[in-house]
Amino acid sequence: MTPAEPARLRVGILQATGVVGDPHHNLAALEKAAHTARSRGVQLLVTPELFVSGYDPVAVADDDGHEQRRSLAGIARAAGLALVASTVDRRHGERFVSASLFDGDGLELTRYHKAHLFGPAEHAVFTPGGERPRVVPLHGVRVALGLCFDVEFPEFTRAVARSGAELLCVPTAVPLRPPADGRPAPFDTRLVPAMVVPTRALESQLFIAYANHAGPGFAGLSCLSDPYGRRVAAGESDEELVVADLDRRTLLDARRDTDYLSSSLSSLI
Repeated sequence: MTPAEPARLRVGILQATGVVGDPHHNLAALEKAAHTARSRGVQLLVTPELFVSGYDPVAVADDDGHEQRRSLAGIARAAGLALVASTVDRRHGERFVSASLFDGDGLELTRYHKAHLFGPAEHAVFTPGGERPRVVPLHGVRVALGLCFDVEFPEFTRAVARSGAELLCVPTAVPLRPPADGRPAPFDTRLVPAMVVPTRALESQLFIAYANHAGPGFAGLSCLSDPYGRRVAAGESDEELVVADLDRRTLLDARRDTDYLSSSLSSLI
């Protein structure tokens, strides 16, 4: 690729459910997925929120995230691909839900703490992060990290895009809501990956790689959405590896076609 050519990046999105309390099993599953992804030409693999621990905030809040990140760095290095994975990060007596981006040499390029905690369980054991995600270059694409509930807030995604991000990677754990009083829950959480995530990509003009746990307890529908609001590739409900190519020319075209990012409401307030 010459400097003038827009970058292309093959992204893999792992949709699988971590087993709560069995990080060794989850790491083995992730390692297998990483090698499978690499055999399909994937350069960046995005995995679900707290996949290594299994998603159960109260049960996993004291997990050794430092040791898990060492294992994740080794997986990235052995598979020769970049990896986004989520762990518990303990600092100065506080616990955060975190996401890390490792490059193909196992170097942790950035770590982000979830700003928008969801539900009583997360609020009971975790502290919300207070810093905007860093934007780092990866294979010619500017990448930032978010986590689950973060992306459901348009202000968050807009701030990330205005910071220079072209791809937002979002490990997530969106469960299906059980029926209430024998009737379906009024909010079908499958709308988040099916509708909200593509909308965020459209209105903030960036790619979003969204990795959810699989069914039956979670909403699945992991996807890569592009700056035109299209789901370039998406999973269903079962465990699978979703693979899609990100073409930076699409981003440049979308920002030229409709310049949302330069618009501001400040003149109306």
